[in-house]
Amino acid sequence: MSAPRLTATPDTCFWGYLDAAEPSVLSVEPGDTITIEAVTHHSGDAPDLLMDEGVTAIWDGIAPEQRAPGVHIMTGPIEVRGAQPGDTLRVDLLSMTPRMPYGSNCAANWGLFHEQFGKERITIYELVDLDPSGGFPTSASPMFGFDFTALELYDVPGVISPPDPTARQQFSRPVQVPVRPHLGVMGVAPEGGRVSSIPPGVFGGNVDNWRFGPGATVHYPVFHEGAGFYVGDPHFAQGDGEICGTAIEASLDVTLRLSLADDLPVAAPLLRTDTHWYTHGFSGDPEQGVDGLGTAMAMAAEQMLKLMVDKGGFTMDEAYSLASVAIDLGITQVVDGTVGCHAGIAHSILDR
Repeated sequence: MSAPRLTATPDTCFWGYLDAAEPSVLSVEPGDTITIEAVTHHSGDAPDLLMDEGVTAIWDGIAPEQRAPGVHIMTGPIEVRGAQPGDTLRVDLLSMTPRMPYGSNCAANWGLFHEQFGKERITIYELVDLDPSGGFPTSASPMFGFDFTALELYDVPGVISPPDPTARQQFSRPVQVPVRPHLGVMGVAPEGGRVSSIPPGVFGGNVDNWRFGPGATVHYPVFHEGAGFYVGDPHFAQGDGEICGTAIEASLDVTLRLSLADDLPVAAPLLRTDTHWYTHGFSGDPEQGVDGLGTAMAMAAEQMLKLMVDKGGFTMDEAYSLASVAIDLGITQVVDGTVGCHAGIAHSILDR
């Protein structure tokens, strides 16, 4: 029996913000499995390749003034019946399927080296070695690139670059990038009022960790009745750092299971992959940019120490020693204003 499907439409999507007041478009029981259509807000970078009838309907059905103050298209919110503030929402990511075999990378004005390059540039990628059995392809190749000229700056959500074959330049040589499908944005309704979709936080949102892919489990603290779960910002691939500003932004269909895990309280997103546990930390002030990395690293490390005590059964002294010899601190992204870091520890050390 196939999982129920939440189709992305103007009525089931919201654009650019996170808000607990946003009405739910679907209600599920804990333990339910659903398939959700996640649509990239970069579909306009190559509308001839990235926009189908359903994506076009979202562009036509959500007015530009409603796409604020952030940029991402979210599908949801989804109510998880029985979820209460203080609970932990568990999200098991079961599978992901490409909506179409193309994605876009934008070297944007918010990228790490925009001032040095002095321009913005779009590169379109194509999935290769397509699996006839329906499995996700293992790699993507750049097809062509072009300088972004539709606007002075790429700062309007949903901007469309009209296809211009004369501007599209072939990549200098063939190369294949390992595909790591994942959701850049996923989480619960934030504690306060409406916020931009761009900075991540303890509610999740735009965490941009490429490990949020098939087979992973993510835990979130719940701040509102029903949790207010959503997905968005789907990617084919991304590196730690996301330094030019974006990943390979591409629409995905995501099958996942939502449940409550009250035996594992969390204060920020907690990720479990098939080999590691990962905690997350975020800088406090979006204006700091990369100068906030120290704050983000400290938060990720502190969250890991707490996990090692609460779940691993270690004393704090023991956890602190193990952290220095067995935990890997990494940079998740440096381009979302609020920068993010993660700390990883192997199951073999943490699990009893």
